[in-house]
Amino acid sequence: MTQSETSASPRMIAISSGKGGVGKSTVTANIAVAMADAGLRVGVVDADIYGPSIPRMLGVASGKPAMSPDRKVVPAEAHGVKVMSMAMLSDDDNPAILRGPMVAKYLQMFVRQVEWGALDLLLLDLPPGTGDIQLTLAQAFPLSGAVVVSTPQDVSLRIARRGLRMMEQVNVPILGVIENMSGFTCPDCGKVTHIFHQGGGEVIAQELGVEFLGKVPLDPMVVDCGDDGRPLVYAASNSPAAAAYRSIAATLAGTQGDIAGLTSPFAWTLADGTGKPAPAPITEGGPGDRLAALDHDEGALSLRWADGTKQLLADRDLRLACQCAQCREEMSGKRLLNPDDVPLDIRLTRVWSVGNYALGMAFSDGHDTGIYTFKALHTIVGTELEDV
Repeated sequence: MTQSETSASPRMIAISSGKGGVGKSTVTANIAVAMADAGLRVGVVDADIYGPSIPRMLGVASGKPAMSPDRKVVPAEAHGVKVMSMAMLSDDDNPAILRGPMVAKYLQMFVRQVEWGALDLLLLDLPPGTGDIQLTLAQAFPLSGAVVVSTPQDVSLRIARRGLRMMEQVNVPILGVIENMSGFTCPDCGKVTHIFHQGGGEVIAQELGVEFLGKVPLDPMVVDCGDDGRPLVYAASNSPAAAAYRSIAATLAGTQGDIAGLTSPFAWTLADGTGKPAPAPITEGGPGDRLAALDHDEGALSLRWADGTKQLLADRDLRLACQCAQCREEMSGKRLLNPDDVPLDIRLTRVWSVGNYALGMAFSDGHDTGIYTFKALHTIVGTELEDV
């Protein structure tokens, strides 16, 4: 049985870069086509709201997308890959002038309100950097992993390291590093010239303990193929660059990531129990920073971690531990919330997931702006029980 037949929901993989100009979107487009050519059902979200380029690179026909009967956007499709992008909602010459909240709204729409159908993989082509868009996606969806694209140039590799660290901080598994523009082979004499140095991507991967997915050599046809909407893996299928894309695609298709615990978004209303997630399996030696189950009884939230440990945290203790800007001074960390203002009988009303790394909580006093990272939850004084 193929992966296509067994997948229940798509794995979401973020393709990121620390800086612009490293060819991240070109890499995304080509590995998506290589995956589709290998028989996988693949979708691409062009998450670069301000500078979308995936539709052009894949040769997606212009025109507004259609709507399905249940009012979802029907994605475009090219070379066997389904695509959703801001470029499909506006003309080429119209810039996307949007503030952060609207960007977050569009990103969530591109994933949740699109008629993707059955997919094996959904690739998210992120804009460069470690800003609001990257954080929005990490908070909204349980990403299966992230890939960082860099050139061999030292400055690019240093910035790529920051991107890796950012993903680690929000519990997104790092699937590996891709070194793009890795040497140019002269078509006449065959000599390889390393324009941006060589080997840096592999060194960074080794230093950070992540997989080196491969290096993609420079190829002049990349420019023409991108402009013409013909992915290099089709237009020059026998080229070294195309072979590199196919090898990376095969590796990513077979990589499951190391997510443990709850992997689906949830929003649990305690009063009626709606939205409460089903417990995830607990394995011996599982990670202690991944949540496997949660419950609530007698004014306390019960957390079961993937390593089997259990933690009980009183509702009032959770309210007092809130780190949001209303409750804590941002720079000094000084508590702004007066404990005397928090009722003794305050209770939790809602709990929801924030990506792979945190919980959001709402309380009976109306407060709902705090994000409780798993790391912070471990530091709250409560009752910890051994696995039973």
